[in-house]
Amino acid sequence: MNTIKTLLVDDEYLALNLLEEFIKKVPELEAVGKVKSPIKALEILNQQAVDLMFLDIQMPTLSGNSLLRTLKSPPLTIFTTAYSDYAVEAFGLNAVDYLLKPFSFERFLQAVNKAKEQLNYSNRVVESAELVLPRQSRDFFSIKVDGKVVKVHFEDILFIEGLKEYVRFVCRDARHVTLESLKNLEELLPADNFLRVHKSYIVARNKVQSLNGNMLEIGAFKIPISRSKREEIVQAIFFE
Repeated sequence: MNTIKTLLVDDEYLALNLLEEFIKKVPELEAVGKVKSPIKALEILNQQAVDLMFLDIQMPTLSGNSLLRTLKSPPLTIFTTAYSDYAVEAFGLNAVDYLLKPFSFERFLQAVNKAKEQLNYSNRVVESAELVLPRQSRDFFSIKVDGKVVKVHFEDILFIEGLKEYVRFVCRDARHVTLESLKNLEELLPADNFLRVHKSYIVARNKVQSLNGNMLEIGAFKIPISRSKREEIVQAIFFE
């Protein structure tokens, strides 16, 4: 993969310096800007290409959420904040990930790898990607990925994430990205086993371990849920 041009936006120097140190440890990342002001961040974004932005939420003059809303074609964005209350809104803005301060290098790297995966698929042509559902008596479907046909068993799926025109299947021991829509998958997958919990996520009901605020926990993964459908989702996953 080519170098990932990265912009750091936070009104605290300590946070900026920590991010910069973490970025130096990842060869593919290059910090093209480190700014405390969202207005300065806008200037940089208007002047040069940025692939990935680390963005604090609570900042003077303009919040990180508001900054992102002003951009017609925003870079991939990882939110960084000390407040967990903004998580659902952040994912609603199609954020790649949400880092709750203080975060470790391991957690930072997990978010970066997710961004790299998205960049890898958005920057290339995907040829004849499609999903094929076999006979209903089967418990799997097949997807075309990178010229191969891959069998994905329903029981292995932890959750499915929408990545604009792609979807990412996160399974027990594998990750698959293919050209498909969550809406189509929602109709194809058995409703008894899978549930759309957010505009960008479908989860396997029996893989959800706990609920923390408005975030479902599946192993180390945290999945946001729709606030407007919170009661319905909690009932379906934990009490039905």
